[in-house]
Amino acid sequence: MADNTPEKIGWYLAGFADGEGSFNLSFRPRPDYPTGWKVSLCFNVSQKDKVILTLFKRHLKCGELRGRPDGVWYYEVNNLNAILGNVIPFFKKHHFLSAKKKRDFLKFCQLAEIIKNGEHLKEEGLKKILEIRREMNDGGKRRYSETEILRKAKESSETIRQTPPEEEMI
Repeated sequence: MADNTPEKIGWYLAGFADGEGSFNLSFRPRPDYPTGWKVSLCFNVSQKDKVILTLFKRHLKCGELRGRPDGVWYYEVNNLNAILGNVIPFFKKHHFLSAKKKRDFLKFCQLAEIIKNGEHLKEEGLKKILEIRREMNDGGKRRYSETEILRKAKESSETIRQTPPEEEMI
């Protein structure tokens, strides 16, 4: 991505994201995935003032703006290509000042590489992802425990190993 963002705007958005932004990783059960899980990355910012979020969308050249009934707006990027090509390069150029956001961003970058390389589709890759996630967002709220994620991944891989190849099924 060619970043033509004026310096003042770039640093403003980075500072805003430093305080209000979030880098997340989510797991969603998906029986059609080899591990039984869809692993997704997301960068988001929420705010009542839509104008600032519109600046994120304009300068990151990706993502979606959504409004809630209570007047809060969300800017969200959850497309891996947009994260790799737009979000990560933007924040590598316009970096964070807080140690916590720097740490979370570096972990987010590691996770993006793991997912880009397809490692999330194997049990060992999930273990690596969970280890990195453990240190992000101060632990954060987790819908699924590490134990549950790994148990389901193991079950999925065992099911795949027990399924005969197509030619044997004919």
